Amino acid sequence: MKLLVSPKSLEEAKVVVKHEEVDFIDCKNPREGSLGANFPWIINQMKNLIQINSSQLLSATIGDFPNLPGTASLAALGAAVAGADIIKIGLKGPSTENECIFLMDKVVKAVKDYNKNIKIVAAGYADKIRMKSSPDFLSLPVIAAKSGADIVMLDTYIKDGKGLFDFLTIEQLKLFRDTAKELNLEVALAGNLRKDSLPQIKEIWPDIIGVRSLVCEGYDRINGMIKGNLIEELKAELYR
Repeated sequence: MKLLVSPKSLEEAKVVVKHEEVDFIDCKNPREGSLGANFPWIINQMKNLIQINSSQLLSATIGDFPNLPGTASLAALGAAVAGADIIKIGLKGPSTENECIFLMDKVVKAVKDYNKNIKIVAAGYADKIRMKSSPDFLSLPVIAAKSGADIVMLDTYIKDGKGLFDFLTIEQLKLFRDTAKELNLEVALAGNLRKDSLPQIKEIWPDIIGVRSLVCEGYDRINGMIKGNLIEELKAELYR
């Protein structure tokens, strides 16, 4: 299980990069939403923090996207040019499976035509019940596979203290994992994870766990700063 940590600034990224136990430095802007996008120069600056011989990779979010495939594909290409190794897009707006596949297909084409080695993440939301659109969690692996994405992810859309396990059970998440694995996809789980969520995460054992609040001072994803000691505590707990 690999660890993804989401810094919002260069200052935070400098803290995260120092910890080799962090596999993915995930550039995002929490003020713009669950998967809020940061600026391309911030992506580029974070990429330059990673040593050439390091195994760490830079991921970047491009937003909680409405059903705008052209805009999404341009945003994804922008993140690729800025230096992202992995690009995450939140499927907020598409309301049908076909709409989701069409959007993701264009994102994948835009990025893979530029660099076939960049991985694409199709992200959905465990708290879909609180949204007007977005695909059901079990349709996400199919959407990712049919569009040529590499990783399928579940997060939460509304950040109000409720997390992944407030909306989906361990059994549902294991089914999500198994469905994705049958389609040769990597699985990532995130969504306001707390320390008491970690035993459940370890039972599911996804390929990737994504966090921000959990390693921020005061558990505050917006105003709190990422702290190195909290990263160390998380990794120790995950592999205890």
